[in-house]
Amino acid sequence: MNSFVFDLDDTLTDARQVIDNDFKNFMHEFAGNNSCYICTGSDYGKIVEQIGTDLCNQFETIFACSGNHHLKQGKEIYKSKWQLTSDQQGFLIKELSNNTHFKYNPSTGNHLELRTGSANLSIPGRNATQKQRDEFEIWEKANKSREPIAERFNKLFPDCEAIVAGVTGIDIFEKGKSKAQVKALLSNIIFFGDRCYPGGNDYPLSSIVDTHFQIDNGWKQTFEILKNQYHNH
Repeated sequence: MNSFVFDLDDTLTDARQVIDNDFKNFMHEFAGNNSCYICTGSDYGKIVEQIGTDLCNQFETIFACSGNHHLKQGKEIYKSKWQLTSDQQGFLIKELSNNTHFKYNPSTGNHLELRTGSANLSIPGRNATQKQRDEFEIWEKANKSREPIAERFNKLFPDCEAIVAGVTGIDIFEKGKSKAQVKALLSNIIFFGDRCYPGGNDYPLSSIVDTHFQIDNGWKQTFEILKNQYHNH
């Protein structure tokens, strides 16, 4: 039996947005008839905000925080105890203060989020409006400021791993505890993610699974693939 594994942002929903209602209804049916999982850098609270508790419960397991927090029907079944050290937090805050975008654009706040078994650094801040996120996305495509921060972090802290994630952030976790860790728990994985290329936070899993789809056009592309290739098969 296939295991369908989905990233969240820009794969099941637009980044940090609520799932489209038609797609949600489709996923209710699809997840009810197939073995489906979510594997995302986001924490469980954000997943619920975006797709709702009802759809969350249709998935076999939710692998939140890059697979460091497992939940089934809303009940916790595994939780990593790893946390950023104070030195690592200090390094990230310093990098943020040196970031060109951060220097010349108003800070929205809530830049470093400590999650279960992982952390996330958001350059514009998690309090940014959608307009500010969109503006940062355009700026970041031209400046690519996150890759160098991740590279410097990885060089200084080799027991951990920082990787570019989503539109605004960098995910950080213990070495070997990327999304790839769910491969050992599932078989015949078909993975959908928007960052399946080297340096992206979906790459560690996409590079070792049986089948993966690089999602470049958001949830509508995921919807089309599922309808055309896997629905009622």
